[in-house]
Amino acid sequence: TLFYLNLRKKHACSIVEDTQVVRGMLNKIQDYVTFGEVSDEVLKQLAAKRRKDEKKEVYFLAPPVGGFERKGIKKSYVVGGALGDRKEAINELLTKMM
Repeated sequence: TLFYLNLRKKHACSIVEDTQVVRGMLNKIQDYVTFGEVSDEVLKQLAAKRRKDEKKEVYFLAPPVGGFERKGIKKSYVVGGALGDRKEAINELLTKMM
């Protein structure tokens, strides 16, 4: 499932359409990744960092400045960790990782 979403490395960011199939895959891997809805402003910032010859929707980012949330990468986002659905809060994490 991670392979189909182009998540092959640590700190990889993949932009995919919000469909039933993708939601099912994200539900299956929510204990290993974090996800949410990205704003247009953050998408423009990501595109600015991409080389012009690359067309893929996969971005390899740095670890977040200041670290992940208080409980780390082993707990869900709703209990203070970094995993699972963040909804709009994913934009804050992506800007920390750029």
